[in-house]
Amino acid sequence: MMNISITSPVTALLQHQSIDFDVIEIPLTEDKKPVRNLQELLLKQGIDPQSVVRSVLFKTGSDKFVLLAVAGGGRADWGVLRNHLNERKCRMAEFDEVSEATGYVVGAVPPIALPKEIKVLVDSSVKDYETVVIGSGVLGFALSLKGSDLLKLFGDADQGVFVSRGQ
Repeated sequence: MMNISITSPVTALLQHQSIDFDVIEIPLTEDKKPVRNLQELLLKQGIDPQSVVRSVLFKTGSDKFVLLAVAGGGRADWGVLRNHLNERKCRMAEFDEVSEATGYVVGAVPPIALPKEIKVLVDSSVKDYETVVIGSGVLGFALSLKGSDLLKLFGDADQGVFVSRGQ
């Protein structure tokens, strides 16, 4: 296992909180997109692909950005989200909006170390994994850390069931 070092607001936050993490290199294709076979890559490293915490950014009808942290590959349940946020409308953020709102490029968005105005919702699926994998803030790299440490970092973020399990 090579010891790769990257620096981003995410790694800075983890170091500041004295939280241990590992950097996982995700090879990029020639057009700089993360490889699609991330699952295989993770399995080779002994990591459960379901433990990847995806950061799903969406925009509400009142023009607020909300980020949903979800593990296990569940899909956002829009009805539940709208009710929870008391919003009539919600939609996925567009490609450009993601980097404008979060400061990170699509494919590297972490669920932590985000601008304060972004509300974070944490799906209960995140609690299911002892080790989780999150966006590092740097394209081509992810970070693995203890799920319990990640939950601590979420602080007072809203936690609940925000996804529909299974299709």
